[in-house]
Amino acid sequence: MSSFFITGTGTGIGKTLVMTALCRQLKASGKTVTALKPVISGYDPKDKNNDAALILKSCGLAPSPALMETIAPWRYAAPLSPSMAAAKENNPVDMQALVKFCRDHAALASDAVLAEGAGGVMSPLTENETMLDWMEALGWPAILVGGSYLGALSHMLSAFEALKSRGVRLQALVVCESERSTVSLTDTATATERFLPPAIPVVKLPRIGGKDALWKNAPPIHWICE
Repeated sequence: MSSFFITGTGTGIGKTLVMTALCRQLKASGKTVTALKPVISGYDPKDKNNDAALILKSCGLAPSPALMETIAPWRYAAPLSPSMAAAKENNPVDMQALVKFCRDHAALASDAVLAEGAGGVMSPLTENETMLDWMEALGWPAILVGGSYLGALSHMLSAFEALKSRGVRLQALVVCESERSTVSLTDTATATERFLPPAIPVVKLPRIGGKDALWKNAPPIHWICE
């Protein structure tokens, strides 16, 4: 069994698109997959394409309140960092409980366990802890998702250095084509790759369509979990 943490350089980058593409492709290849989105802010239960719903669909499951609870127990309405959204609801994230939640699922008999973070690598998770603290506590390899917009190079390399500083191993970098970007996807990926160790694969994902289009039509990327 392999466990991976899907993180990104910020919000709206494409983490959930990568997560759902991996779920669909791993299952299609005959693997059993446990997919988690433990912490969500900006959650709208009426949105049939919210992040948790898309993850369940990509695993071949029909979204329901009960299933939402099993993969995303910390759900907040405000579209803010988890720490700020949680403060508005007086329901803070408990780091120890969060790490235990992930590890308990990793103990199940799945070929792959995927956990997706919220926001970017340094997004505040609690009043004094970030996504990076969560990743460090888990110790799972990270799949970093970045964009192709102007400035993405600095954001991806900064995120890589942050991960490295805490001993979080980078499994792969996935560069998603940004909407209306003035920089090409290929140029962005090539320029970033020069600054990463040769063993880290850099994967390009072109923009395909709507929110649920990538995981249905994405080119093969599941090999990065092997």
